[in-house]
Amino acid sequence: MASLSYDLTLAGLSVGSAAALTGIGLIVTYRATGVLNFAHGAIAMLCAYVLRQLTVEWHWPLPLAAAVTLLLVAPGIGLLLDRAVFRPLAVHGRESPQAAGSGGDPAQTLVASIGLFVLLVGGAALCWGPGARDDAPELLSADPWAQLGAAVALAVGVAALTRWTRFGGELRAVVDNRGLAVLSGIDADRVAAAGWAFGSFTAGLTGVLLAPYVRLDPYGMPLLVMEVVAVAVVAGMRSLPVAVAVALGLGVAQSQLTRLHPGGRAEQLLQTASANLFVIALLVAALILPGVGTKDALPRTATARVPTPSGAWIVAAVLFLLPLGFAGPDLTTAVQVPALAVILLSLVIVTGRGGQISLGQAAYAGLGALFTALLAAGRFPGFPALPHLPALIVAVLLVAPLGLLTGRPAIGRHGLALALATFAVGVGVSRFVFTQPYATSGLTLDRPAGFSGDRAYYVLELVLLAGALVLVTALRRGRTGRALAAMRDHEAGAAAAGVPVPALKLAAFGTGAALAALGGGMLAMGQRAFDAGAYDPVRGLLWFAAIVVLGSDSVLGALAAAALLVGLDAGTRGGVAAALIGLLAVLIGRFPGGPYDALRAATRGLRRTPRLTPAGERARASLATAGRTTAPARRRPPPPPPRREEPPPARPRPRTERAEPESPHPTLTAHHITLAYDGFTALDDVTLSVPPGHVTAVVGPNGAGKSTLFHCLAGTLRPSAGRITLGSRDITALPAHARTRTGTARTFQQLAVFPSLTVAENVRVGAEQGRTKERAKDRGRGSTREAAAHALRLLDLTALRARPATGLPTGTLRRTELARALAGGPHTLLLDEPAAGLDASEVAALAALLRALAADGMALLVVEHDLDLVAGLADTVHVMAAGRIVTTGPADEVLEGAH
Repeated sequence: MASLSYDLTLAGLSVGSAAALTGIGLIVTYRATGVLNFAHGAIAMLCAYVLRQLTVEWHWPLPLAAAVTLLLVAPGIGLLLDRAVFRPLAVHGRESPQAAGSGGDPAQTLVASIGLFVLLVGGAALCWGPGARDDAPELLSADPWAQLGAAVALAVGVAALTRWTRFGGELRAVVDNRGLAVLSGIDADRVAAAGWAFGSFTAGLTGVLLAPYVRLDPYGMPLLVMEVVAVAVVAGMRSLPVAVAVALGLGVAQSQLTRLHPGGRAEQLLQTASANLFVIALLVAALILPGVGTKDALPRTATARVPTPSGAWIVAAVLFLLPLGFAGPDLTTAVQVPALAVILLSLVIVTGRGGQISLGQAAYAGLGALFTALLAAGRFPGFPALPHLPALIVAVLLVAPLGLLTGRPAIGRHGLALALATFAVGVGVSRFVFTQPYATSGLTLDRPAGFSGDRAYYVLELVLLAGALVLVTALRRGRTGRALAAMRDHEAGAAAAGVPVPALKLAAFGTGAALAALGGGMLAMGQRAFDAGAYDPVRGLLWFAAIVVLGSDSVLGALAAAALLVGLDAGTRGGVAAALIGLLAVLIGRFPGGPYDALRAATRGLRRTPRLTPAGERARASLATAGRTTAPARRRPPPPPPRREEPPPARPRPRTERAEPESPHPTLTAHHITLAYDGFTALDDVTLSVPPGHVTAVVGPNGAGKSTLFHCLAGTLRPSAGRITLGSRDITALPAHARTRTGTARTFQQLAVFPSLTVAENVRVGAEQGRTKERAKDRGRGSTREAAAHALRLLDLTALRARPATGLPTGTLRRTELARALAGGPHTLLLDEPAAGLDASEVAALAALLRALAADGMALLVVEHDLDLVAGLADTVHVMAAGRIVTTGPADEVLEGAH
């Protein structure tokens, strides 16, 4: 027994050593570049194939082949990726606020790394075929001590390098703040290149060590390597000792679990767990532990605002109806396209419109297929055998709530953390459901009665696809569509406008899961079988990359992607579609607007504007002259509206300028609130009120606590002590969107507009989401459309209502944001640096408007650095310092010393 335990421990150390190498490479790459390299497993697979090619096919000596693979090919891949892919992303993203302190926009780098994964997988399938190989050369002996020694030595070497060398200091500086490191004279690009080279080296070492003990294939091995990303996540993407310890511990535990044989269903469950312990760790790390990365939002391709070309829908309809005219009865390939299109439409809702990264849609598509098969076979617990079409409908209804598995973690996770959570769900469902005999053994599936032939079934698919298109189009338009787009463009701004962001995320993931299940069931019935390989996590990555690069918010993009993915791999060598989609995703750094923008840029010089000849110019001038002399008198157009006179510059005014209005609205009050984090007290026993009909201002130096107080009042931060009330109601625990619906609106210091919506649509979001029926009636305006129109007129935006809210001047965008806040009919308005970025005339106009709002009974709180604006606007001024209010009083008294 002792010998068995020892042998199992050695086997576990061997597996844990390979996992430790993966964790070391991921952590070093992440610390040097800020990129969680999803392509790490694909690089490992590619290096294993290169070593096999050199030794097995070309008969090179193993030492020479290993040296070339690990010292030249692997680091060369990393340097190539840095120069060709991620450095352009860093250059493009340095001007983006999302990329501050990092090497680029984290959303774009994530898409690029997933594209690399797909590209390398597809390329390997093209070069070496999709089949598995078991003749990979053995670089080290089966003795695990050699692999363990390599992993530990590598970890110690990296730790020594980062702690005691100049390069290590530069690396730590780049990790802490890339921009500040560059200003200090550090070559951040060199540090990033070194990180990519080392990360690729560890990936290659992992691949060549694992290849002899697992079947080498383009799909399985990359996924196997990426399953152990859990060790890096548990280590917080920072600590190498923790990563090595977790990897070795999981490896040994996985081996030791094979000794247990409790019998019955418990033994089957234990065997499944022991074979997938790293997957369990991935689920725990991604769904329970604090996430890595907090940046959000997917890159919006050009299709978000580009109008659909005329006739595009006619062309799409003709192409999808074309298979029905084929002479032969075999439409085996064609029947896959509508089913896949429905699956990709689920990503249009979740990713394209909702802006949520979802790498696990293949899991829900597979569950839809599996549940349909189980229900039709009478093997689903609690259900009798159902006909195939009702089975599909019931399967969709059963899978939709399971979308909460992804949606629930998505509420509080963003960016990389959300990507890992959705990826973990996809891997977990694949490993614990699709590949287990208890779920799929002996399972068959047929088509619905009356639709067994390819033509008839294709017609049924087109009907279901049409229904899915109607649903998705409805969700992309109207009130829900605007709310989803607002959440995608600026989540905090959407919440401030009254959008219930948590509930909307759950709804998006639930709807996406239902559509994916529908498409998955259609795909399985079309193939007359449940094929677990059709829904593995690699498919989920491929579908995500395809929908992003071909138009994440475009319904036509989803249809085109489905046709492309099926058509390219039909009758050709597998991997063509993956290689093309991966290449397009990789190029997202050079063409941020997507392939549509790239195509327009390439053909811009080819488009010529028609011009008249000199004779034509003379003829047009003659006609214009004749028309002016002979045309009958026409009614003169109405004169333009008079320009609004700019008010004089703001100046202190006597306190008796207006009487105190009586208002039925409640008063927003902070009662002794305190907030401390990371050992720092940001607010210390702060009390203030924002009465109706008054302008209350908060001033103070940077770091005084003004913004923290503002966020507590707005609901984006919760104080650790004290309470916040609105009249007699305690609203301390209310989130931001719920406070907006009580009548408290806010603006942001950094602009919070929704660039993919027009100016009018931005304002309508505030009118639709921020108003309750009671408050709308109280404010005296009926429909949301009327409220939005009133806000547009009030802020002089009517002429710009159809303009997209991107590329407009800062002053216009400030007015748009303020109009959105006012469209909800608030009684209390919180303004965070409202004059930031405005010129003198715009500041004066803003002051006049705010005084008018206060005179109308609205309560205003202004946090502002412009003391001249505060002096001419505020009734009461609170001065903050070190988290406390040190002075309170009328503006002319409190600010007298400041002037």
